Amino acid sequence: MAATYLPTLKQLQYLVALHDHGHFGRAADACFVTQSTLSAGLRDLESLIGVTLVERTRRVVRFTPMGERFVEKARRVLREAEELGDLARAAGRPLTGEMRMSVIPTIAPFILPRMLPRLRQDYPELKLFLREEPSAAACDGLHNGRTDCVLLALPYACGEVASAPLFDDRLFVAFQQSGTEPPPAVYPAADIDETRLLMLEDGHCLKDHALAACNRPELRAEATMMGTSLHTVVQMVDNGLGLTILPEMAIQAGILEHTSIVARPLAADHAVRRIALVWRRASPREPDFRLMADVLAATF
Repeated sequence: MAATYLPTLKQLQYLVALHDHGHFGRAADACFVTQSTLSAGLRDLESLIGVTLVERTRRVVRFTPMGERFVEKARRVLREAEELGDLARAAGRPLTGEMRMSVIPTIAPFILPRMLPRLRQDYPELKLFLREEPSAAACDGLHNGRTDCVLLALPYACGEVASAPLFDDRLFVAFQQSGTEPPPAVYPAADIDETRLLMLEDGHCLKDHALAACNRPELRAEATMMGTSLHTVVQMVDNGLGLTILPEMAIQAGILEHTSIVARPLAADHAVRRIALVWRRASPREPDFRLMADVLAATF
């Protein structure tokens, strides 16, 4: 008799989607159902448990305090349900079926063009769904079950995760060379003009890695944080607006082609970020993730 009162996984999916999107129409699209189907499923859920989870108005979707708690539990249930399927996949052929990976913006455009052809060739049965998002959102999505693994730059506090390091990505100072003398072999952190340093906006961990490597508190206070992407920052430097710090992978991928910018290794302690694949601890797909890490590390 008690089983009659258990919510279905579909109802929990509808509820979590509504919480994520804050809109019935967008939540329905995300679940590949009509809005009326999603609304009916949520009404059935509330009737089943005898509690109002969502306050409905014409313009606003507002979750009740119980609704917020219910969503948090629902995410855990859905994640556990997905891992049941992962157990079966892990017992089969490696790197087959669906995998959802988040990649941070300071990695995605430089590593994916090299990574994807190798995966398509060696693991044609893998369906890899990619999502580009900043580190905080990627780690949040990992713990909420939205993604299975994250391609991340360390150090970064991503919570309780397992990880496999892929390679170290050195940091370079990129600047316009002035005068006729050749540029130095390296660029000491002490020589960076804090009034001309251009960095990515808050939310990009590359900025934190670069500033931590320089170990100059005044840089954080004086640097201009305005770039929305590395390509944008490079264009600003190429137009004489300042200098910046770039990862080696971006330079190798040709981000400085057709510019007058010179790049030299940043001379500082720990002038490097570690690229790693991270996933939830105790995930049944850990063998898949470690194999994926091996493939990615071999690509570079």
